[in-house]
Amino acid sequence: MRRLYFLLPNVETTRNVVHEFLLNHVEERHIHVVARKGTPLEDLPEAGISENTDFIPAAERGMLAGGATGALVGLAGVAFPPAGLAIGGGSVIFLTLGGAAFGAWISSMIGLSFDSSRLDKFHEAVEAGQILMLVDVPKRRVDDIEDLVRSHHQDVDIKGIEPLIPNFP
Repeated sequence: MRRLYFLLPNVETTRNVVHEFLLNHVEERHIHVVARKGTPLEDLPEAGISENTDFIPAAERGMLAGGATGALVGLAGVAFPPAGLAIGGGSVIFLTLGGAAFGAWISSMIGLSFDSSRLDKFHEAVEAGQILMLVDVPKRRVDDIEDLVRSHHQDVDIKGIEPLIPNFP
């Protein structure tokens, strides 16, 4: 999947583009709209927590850091067993997985409190009244979707593609 970014001038244009996407078999769950607070979006698919915050990037970083820390602690326990305890390789695996899970959980909770760093470059435009739309499509459909927008809406600014979007949540 690829994430496409579009800046739209107003809610009516956004509604028209969403309608065209739905008619062209883009599921509503793959369309996310970000607007300035107080903008009446009504029935438009608003961006959720995973799009508006750093939840996913923080979870990824926490999983990596926690897993590495757990592996190091497990290896240290095998190399220097405490008070004559026999510690095997299974403890390294357990501590690595436990550290990864704990790190992802803690970091994701912290990430919830920060606005999305991926959307920082659009902050000024959104605050000026434009609407940001994020659309997740298969790689093979990127050109079709961009051509659809270009052909029907010259006032929509195509802002680029994020090459890989996370598979979770």
